[in-house]
Amino acid sequence: MGLLLAGVCLAETKLGKPLGLKQPMTVGDLMSEPERYAGKTVQVKGKVTAVCQMMGCWMMITDEASAKAIRIKVEDGEIVFPKDAAGKSAIAEGKLVKIEQTKQQAIAAAKHEAEEQGRTFDPSTIRSGKTTYQIQGTGAVVLD
Repeated sequence: MGLLLAGVCLAETKLGKPLGLKQPMTVGDLMSEPERYAGKTVQVKGKVTAVCQMMGCWMMITDEASAKAIRIKVEDGEIVFPKDAAGKSAIAEGKLVKIEQTKQQAIAAAKHEAEEQGRTFDPSTIRSGKTTYQIQGTGAVVLD
């Protein structure tokens, strides 16, 4: 059974555990007050803009209205996000995690991400540590 949206039935791919919250919020709403939701279970909706092409262990969901994005990350093999999901709509659920990185940790993370995406990385672009948020995913629905 698909999801009914604007009178059109969309096919859906369910991943991981069933979604438990009744209503998703936009990524823009979540990221406007991330500290408020840190450590809590959240459900977001948006457009998939990137997926891990190695293991399918993460996907980025972006709110088209605000252009804010968040990474949904899972342990390798726990959920495998479809590598062709970019451009599709998705709803994802999990615990919002606050990540504080030193400058060296931020450089290592950016280098790893660049390697995964097959692009070059210049460490001098990272000048300090940073705080980021991501969702430790437990379940998702990708709409085809």
